[in-house]
Amino acid sequence: MTTNFYPKHYCGVFGVFGHPDAAMLTYYGLQGIQHRGEESAGIVSSRGDNQPFRIHRGMGLVKDVFRPGNIRYLKGRQTVGHTRYSTTGPSQMCNAQPFMGTFAGGTEVALGHNGNLVNADELKAELPHTLFTSTTDSEVILSLLGAAKASDIVEALKLTLPRLRGAYSLVLLTRDSLIGVRDPFGFRPLCIGEKDGAFFLASETSAFMPIGVKFVRDVRPGEIVVMSRSGLSAVDAFPDHTQRALCIFEFVYFAKPDSNIDGHNVHVVRTRMGQELANEHPVATDVVISIPEGGDSAALGFSEELGIRPDRGFIRNHYIGRSFLKPTQKERENDAKLKLALIPDVVRGRRVVVIDDSIVRGTTSRTRVSQIKEAGAREVHVRVSCPPHLWSCFYGVDFPDRNKLLAVRHSVEEIRAFLNADSLGYLSLEGMVRATGRSANEFCLACFNGRYPVPPDQLA
Repeated sequence: MTTNFYPKHYCGVFGVFGHPDAAMLTYYGLQGIQHRGEESAGIVSSRGDNQPFRIHRGMGLVKDVFRPGNIRYLKGRQTVGHTRYSTTGPSQMCNAQPFMGTFAGGTEVALGHNGNLVNADELKAELPHTLFTSTTDSEVILSLLGAAKASDIVEALKLTLPRLRGAYSLVLLTRDSLIGVRDPFGFRPLCIGEKDGAFFLASETSAFMPIGVKFVRDVRPGEIVVMSRSGLSAVDAFPDHTQRALCIFEFVYFAKPDSNIDGHNVHVVRTRMGQELANEHPVATDVVISIPEGGDSAALGFSEELGIRPDRGFIRNHYIGRSFLKPTQKERENDAKLKLALIPDVVRGRRVVVIDDSIVRGTTSRTRVSQIKEAGAREVHVRVSCPPHLWSCFYGVDFPDRNKLLAVRHSVEEIRAFLNADSLGYLSLEGMVRATGRSANEFCLACFNGRYPVPPDQLA
């Protein structure tokens, strides 16, 4: 059918205002959201005086990009940090964030962006005399801010944000403030924290807990929050906008289970998805296993609802690199087997249910089913804790080509046969939404139903 594929995450942003160990806390904070971007990492720092910003960026994981000397160099009380997966623009050093620029009067500003604009090319064409150093939509935002005729950064944002179409959670650093922005639909999460009188911003609450930061609240859709020596203030940049569209894939796949998004714990929601899945697609089996780590919580809910014994069928090897970098399909398949090692004694002679969070292209899922059957399982039943992906995403999830989505070209029965599974069941859209405890009109469901909150210029 096609080659192996996993959807890439968006990006991760983090910021600190007013802490003497801001750079070190940002380093650890970025590790807490490393799952949102593994291609590059960067930190910009400010001492809060007239000295210029300091920056360090590099390709790779946070732990590999930064050394103790880099953290000492970045010493300051204000920082903005970023981890990246490429959504707009390839994986190159020129696209590593945060980006730096100048605002009115030569004031420095640094920006980290999580999301994707659907009108970036149009906006770029409006800046014909701007020399762009990257190929990302994030630098377009920074350039628009620099071109805005405004007296301060907040006014520049109020002029610029209405021109942006798509998804954006932003963290901006100036010499005397840290600013967080969330688009009016709230596609991407962004939250506020506090520690030792300092303020923090992060893509997920999972970045706060390991470093002792207390969660304060989420940045509201359409809100500009400003952190300065005067404290925390907020401006609603879109007071008349009421439509919400949080990406539901945050709960299905992207966010860490220990994160809370807009008041809902990710692990709890995924467990409910597993319960809904069990009610919709029950099956008589001997053991429930998951594809770690995305399917773990849903597997618990599935097994609990049906009273089937859960177990660990696969053990993840965290030291295997990303398989899509391998040049041949055989090498990618070998890496997939090394990345998740099967425990044969758990499945041998048993009827097995395998819970996965999603099937996008299907080849890796087929490899897992084959492993389980080769180990002696009597039956293998696959259950997926979200509906089939049928539409492209234009807001930052890296599966933009609709023709590469397995469910677009094949029925559920054809996918089951391709996987060589004894049965296959997807969670319904209604069941997925019900598991969140919220209504469908609060989410972006476009990759499942094709209804785009912000219509792109061309539907793929």
